Amino acid sequence: MLAACLSATAFSVGAVDTVRLKDNAAISGRILAEKRDAVVVDVGYTVLVIPRPNIAEIVKGESGDAKPGRASRKRASENPLAVPDTAPAPAPSPAATSNPPAAVPFADGFYRVAARSASARDVRELVAELGEAVVQVRTPASLGSGFFINEDGYLITNFHVIEGETQISVEVYLQRGGQLERKTYKQVRIVALNKFADLALLKVEDAGAPRFKSVVFGSADAMAVGERVFAIGSPLGLERTVTEGILSTKTRPMQGVLYLQTTAQINPGNSGGPLFNLHGEVVGVTNMKIAFGEGLGFAIPSESVRYFLDHRDAFAYSNDNPSNPYRYLEPPGRTRQPTPTE
Repeated sequence: MLAACLSATAFSVGAVDTVRLKDNAAISGRILAEKRDAVVVDVGYTVLVIPRPNIAEIVKGESGDAKPGRASRKRASENPLAVPDTAPAPAPSPAATSNPPAAVPFADGFYRVAARSASARDVRELVAELGEAVVQVRTPASLGSGFFINEDGYLITNFHVIEGETQISVEVYLQRGGQLERKTYKQVRIVALNKFADLALLKVEDAGAPRFKSVVFGSADAMAVGERVFAIGSPLGLERTVTEGILSTKTRPMQGVLYLQTTAQINPGNSGGPLFNLHGEVVGVTNMKIAFGEGLGFAIPSESVRYFLDHRDAFAYSNDNPSNPYRYLEPPGRTRQPTPTE
């Protein structure tokens, strides 16, 4: 996630550097420092600290060690901590921006990210397109929301939705002949848990389960405060409820963690559901609200969700693994009298 801090440094027009990101975005400004794990760029009104793994290429403007009129380029692969990347995709033609956003598999193909963003679309159109990917997650003690990240039945929800439970069911709403068909799947396995990030990865394993409609991840970092967002979930059990609002802030600290704050209504039952931008990309996972206020909802940024998915092996759930910090212990048996020893 890009970290920003206030800066009184004026923007220098004489030498403009460009940092190209792996999502085909670019940041122009003056590079103040190049560290092993990050690059610091002055963009005039603020200073951005860009993590090395997000950088595809650095293009420096004219400097004392470069020939006049020629920019010096540095690939991200020159840094030992950078993540290898493929060649950048060609820029889309102007006509292509009217199409839905393209999506490409990320890392091992476990989920998809938007390769480019199309123009903003109508919420009604997006809900009709994405509604099948949003599900209701039920346990004997709680109810929440979730969404499929791939066609194989893997889905994301909040840790607190399934905390302490292993009997989990997922309700999917499929479009059949213009009508919604409710389907309940009860063979749901816990794949990975991260209590501190409030995230859980589940998998539907019912026999005969179809290929599921899935979502595409976008970038919360790339959004601007004030952009419109919408959430789909099951507040108070009212499935497929859509609420719309704006992104109030991207860096609201809550108990040492940064969350997205939104005016989209978030209520009990929305937990674990997706927060979309108007390109139809998931930019957050809704997980809490301030109970005594209105329009004060919060979501986990998509970058944090992707980090959890990329490192899911580290958070793998196994009740038989004594080294797993998130295992569910067996309930205590009947108290036994201690046996005297010789």
